[in-house]
Amino acid sequence: MDLSDEIARVLIPPLQRVQSSKILRFTLGFFWCLLHLPVSIVHLGSYLIKQLLYYMISSGLLQKYQNLQLDKLRYLAIVVESEEAKNTTKIKQLLSWLSSIGVKYVTLYDMEGVLKKSVETDLKSSENPSVADGNAVASVHQERMTVELLSFSDGKGAVAKAASFLCLQYLEGDSVGYNKMEPVFTETDVTNALKAVGHGGPDPDLLLVYGPARCHLGFPAWRIRYTEIVHMGSLRSMKYGAVVKAIYDFSKKHQNYENMPQFVYEHF
Repeated sequence: MDLSDEIARVLIPPLQRVQSSKILRFTLGFFWCLLHLPVSIVHLGSYLIKQLLYYMISSGLLQKYQNLQLDKLRYLAIVVESEEAKNTTKIKQLLSWLSSIGVKYVTLYDMEGVLKKSVETDLKSSENPSVADGNAVASVHQERMTVELLSFSDGKGAVAKAASFLCLQYLEGDSVGYNKMEPVFTETDVTNALKAVGHGGPDPDLLLVYGPARCHLGFPAWRIRYTEIVHMGSLRSMKYGAVVKAIYDFSKKHQNYENMPQFVYEHF
């Protein structure tokens, strides 16, 4: 066996394995694209249909979206991702839309308190504001709508104050000494404690989330026990028609609050 035959014997098997691996990767990639293509087409079609619907709603072409029934929507909450909350122009435009729709009470929330620093100043300097501040929660009363501003620190501080309030009530109770029973607090007790320390606030009926995350981003949990939550996408691409549709869909839903469980908190 000469040198060329020996080299061929050594190199050919690895080359065959490399070629087989390339063929396998190409085949798998082809099938992945084949499966991904119809999903992408369906997603694109759904997106275009929604955009067309939002345009028709904004243009007043769909009559059923013109006269919204707001009986169920007493309180509306808006959760905005903190980075997007810096776009105060969009926030003020959103508030203007909600005011024109007829919403009476709006709670604006972001984790880092960006809205409390920016929007509050703008609303206070508007033409007809009446501002009330308390317990790190700013409420700005406009002519037709009340705007409440919250951040993550408000919820954290509220829990601490409520816990101290309940603890103080327990220590000042009638039972003393070793016969004193361990504390058992119901959901009603916690709610009353939060109200007593000034952090009760109305429970929003509908919560709209703007940002990449599909969650409430730390919005006070005790205020969204029965709240409908809708993810609206990015604030930068918000649409008037999308807001109207979210409110319309909520107005048509039936929510049954009967026989809801009462939570009990032990060793608070």
